[in-house]
Amino acid sequence: MDFSNIVPGMTFEKEFIVEEGDTAAHFGNDRVPVFASPRMIAWIEGTAIGTVAPFLPEGWETVGTSFNLMHMAATPVGMKVRIVAEVTEVKGKLLTYSIKAYDEVDKICEGTHGRAIIELEKFLGKVNKKGNK
Repeated sequence: MDFSNIVPGMTFEKEFIVEEGDTAAHFGNDRVPVFASPRMIAWIEGTAIGTVAPFLPEGWETVGTSFNLMHMAATPVGMKVRIVAEVTEVKGKLLTYSIKAYDEVDKICEGTHGRAIIELEKFLGKVNKKGNK
């Protein structure tokens, strides 16, 4: 399969509003009602997906493979967060992204994220076979 239409420099960004369910308190750090790293990672994945999804053939998707992120500043409930994902490297089916995230005041995250392009049916077949063992 040819993925030559996926190249370094492709970018995508999304904005979110931090809600109670997005806080560290919701994820078990009960006394810390600020934007949680696990939710940030989920938003980073969704944004990275959006970078290349329109360019993938039918039946192909991407899955996360690595995260190297620094969560550098706290964000309160109600504040807007903007995630920016840029493809920086393409090695066959392996993609590397530069990630940056900002709230309305600070840069709150930077780092890298890896994703792999997968043929969904084949991928799920392997997972289902594994699940039946």
